[in-house]
Amino acid sequence: MNAATQTPEIRVSCEKISITANDGYVLTAYRYRARGEARGNLLVAGGTGVPQRFYRRFAEYAAQRGLNVLTIDYRGSGESQPASLKGFEMSYLDWSQKDLAAAVELLGKEDLPLYWVGHSFGGHAIGLLPNHDRLAACYTFGTGAGWAGWMPKGEALKIRLFWSVIMPAIVSWKGYMAWSVLGMGDDLPLGVYRDWKRWCGFSHYYFDDPAMGWVKPLYAAVQTPCAFITSTDDPWAPPRSRDAFAKGYRNAPKTIGDIQPAPGNRPIGHMGYFRSESQPFWDDALSWLLAQPVTNTR
Repeated sequence: MNAATQTPEIRVSCEKISITANDGYVLTAYRYRARGEARGNLLVAGGTGVPQRFYRRFAEYAAQRGLNVLTIDYRGSGESQPASLKGFEMSYLDWSQKDLAAAVELLGKEDLPLYWVGHSFGGHAIGLLPNHDRLAACYTFGTGAGWAGWMPKGEALKIRLFWSVIMPAIVSWKGYMAWSVLGMGDDLPLGVYRDWKRWCGFSHYYFDDPAMGWVKPLYAAVQTPCAFITSTDDPWAPPRSRDAFAKGYRNAPKTIGDIQPAPGNRPIGHMGYFRSESQPFWDDALSWLLAQPVTNTR
């Protein structure tokens, strides 16, 4: 796979909506309407600390390809943040079990196949959804196990320093994960920081956490076709990190693929999958999703 030229500006109908999770938390989302007759609904499950606006160009492109697209900011992040993150209580698991579950419930009411494109955390979330059986097919970019030991040595050193020294100091100062101080993403609640830091200490993420043994059968229950794609230059989710996590979906039909960055192009890294020049990757993802056989997911 190879990235090409920038995509042209695409104009599609977009509507800001609110989605209420089953515990009453109100989330901000955007719906992009398919051009022409819709071929399905597509939910974009973004990465940790990545606002939904980052996925706008991809959402517009997918809408042009005939899909209704929904992007969402999880509780405590982006446009779904409370007035203050200090003192805001939540679990990292809420994003999967409550927020994305509510989005799946909303889209699943419509008489169209429901597809999923995940980025990083968006590939983790599938197995924790209480309603993953509503999904027709899932395609993920840059999903890995989070453990520094899977990363290139230089990146591993930085990540270990980040978790052991830099971020604890920032959290102690701010009371939440204020990584915008480092220019690394949107600020996140304390609960996300605590969970994420703990699980990144295990080589297979929470599958190795003694307190999280209950997640293994949840992932084993997923039988939706899933594609796990990563770039060979992704420092946070290189192929071996991807493989360490994806094996948790042991009963799902899996497609595993590596992107080889083209010589002379700028690195893809962990975020380049959704830059406008990555249209070929988008075509691959949408073509793969639409090619999957659709069974009754209602």
